[in-house]
Amino acid sequence: MADMDVFAAMGIAGFGKKAKQRQLDPNRFEKNKRADTGTLSSSAGAHVKSELDAGPGPSSSSATPQPTAEEPEFDPDDIGPPPPPQSNDQHESEGEPEFDASEDESEEAQFPITHELILKDHTKVVSALAMDPSGARVLSGSHDYDCKLWDFGGMDWRCKPFKTWEPVGSYYIHDLKYSNDGQQFLVVSGTTQAKLYDRDGEELATFVKGDQYIRDMKNTSGHVAELTACAWHPKDPQTFITSSVDSTIRIWDVENKRKQKTVIVVKSKERGARTKVTSCAYSPDGSLIGGACMDGALHMWQTKSNFVRPSMTIEGAHTKGSETGSLVFSVDGRTVLTRGGDDTVKLWDLRSFKKPLLVRTGLATLYPNTNAIFSPDNKYIVTGASAATKGGKGHLLFMRRDSLETVKDLEVDNTPVKVYWHSKINQIVTGLSNGQICVLYSPDMSVNGAKLVLNKGPPRKATIEDMSDAVAAPTIITPHALPMFRDSEIGRSTKRKREKERMDPRKSRRPELPVTGPGRGGRVGASATQHVVQNLVRDTTRDEDPREALLKLAASADENPVWTAAWRANQPKPVFAAVEDDDKDDKKE
Repeated sequence: MADMDVFAAMGIAGFGKKAKQRQLDPNRFEKNKRADTGTLSSSAGAHVKSELDAGPGPSSSSATPQPTAEEPEFDPDDIGPPPPPQSNDQHESEGEPEFDASEDESEEAQFPITHELILKDHTKVVSALAMDPSGARVLSGSHDYDCKLWDFGGMDWRCKPFKTWEPVGSYYIHDLKYSNDGQQFLVVSGTTQAKLYDRDGEELATFVKGDQYIRDMKNTSGHVAELTACAWHPKDPQTFITSSVDSTIRIWDVENKRKQKTVIVVKSKERGARTKVTSCAYSPDGSLIGGACMDGALHMWQTKSNFVRPSMTIEGAHTKGSETGSLVFSVDGRTVLTRGGDDTVKLWDLRSFKKPLLVRTGLATLYPNTNAIFSPDNKYIVTGASAATKGGKGHLLFMRRDSLETVKDLEVDNTPVKVYWHSKINQIVTGLSNGQICVLYSPDMSVNGAKLVLNKGPPRKATIEDMSDAVAAPTIITPHALPMFRDSEIGRSTKRKREKERMDPRKSRRPELPVTGPGRGGRVGASATQHVVQNLVRDTTRDEDPREALLKLAASADENPVWTAAWRANQPKPVFAAVEDDDKDDKKE
């Protein structure tokens, strides 16, 4: 029996006074609703339009939906019940919540993009984004050299970060990654050293940089050129990798910041045999390390190998000289998604690693670190396309994985650079080129995250107690009404008492006067101090004859010997022969 049933049987309604609960505005999410939720593709749009024209009716609500292969990944048991279907039958809502994932469902319901929350604090393009595994915090890095930590649970309606800092001075932030447990994160910037921070943004370690005068990259302790990306091992929380412009991918141990564990030297077909590694990633099982290079090549290494040469390689995967912004493995580890600086998105199959499965072209790219990601259910691909003109609207594209056809084209205020879709809270975080961070969500499909900010309700009105004394009505104080001027006894003057207290240095709080002379009152002046020190240091034994000093003690030694007192009674007295002076002998002669 539940606790409440036991209380009811005993006649106990509750303990103490019930706390007053604040009623939230049911329309609190409407002010953040997007004016448009994007445009659909031609084929999908026609299909959805016919569904919407039909409208929800009794016939459609009574029909049992048939689940197909496009069932969303979000389980109602994990994220809470979805909104009930619009129908006139009330008995359906009493049972288990039903989530219609059929083809007849509108495309808006598949993506949490109906509402948005803008986080504005950066001044330049947001070049790096990460979220902790719980979805409670957002970590952002920008070209304004700052990293910022945002906490959905702690933010109010102003939406400001709780911590801002410059990790490495005036260097761009290239990549940010949370560890699998969410207790620490990596910061990769334009320097040669990666930095490790704890959850609250306190620096834990700065990893060593290598010797730039050594030609062989295997013999250096760290990177010797600018870093580009990083990735945590999916299974081992103590291991991560970093890629760099020095043509290497280095495997590090969190506990050893003095030297990397292993060096993967990427060899190029070009002259000089070096290239820039622009992105790196681990496969979901940790058995593969992938790297995309500036010469257009795409390499894969087995983590159990000696890393002398890659296990799989594709030359010319992207256009030579273009920077590949991201490299992502699918959940099953068989597919690789790359977003190139040549305005393309390509899908690769590791089982036939020779040519891409699918290619999508025409995606304008203004920033080389523009990325592409898989949706949590692994059925869609999301990436950003830059604006056609400066300051124009950017586009966030939702494409089918099996065909790379655009399902949804979402227009945003500026060019989207970084995209992150968190599977636990079902919200999409996008970093824009104007410094804004756009959090897309749906009140029905999303959980917590941006919804927590609005669940707090409007700010409380300031009362007179909250206002400072300067803003509040001033209090007039007459000078002679103060306690120091008030007479203790009515009718009796305290002038003599004040004059007497004025002469007392303690009551009048007179400052200490400078000391003159040898000192007094326990305080020693400078001259007296110098005199004492001279006496302490001075050695007087140099000024005295040692023979005279010994003879002074001869009389006291004879009278009261300390060591030979036992032999005074039985020892014979010495008799010395008289010795004549030489001067007397000379005179006699």
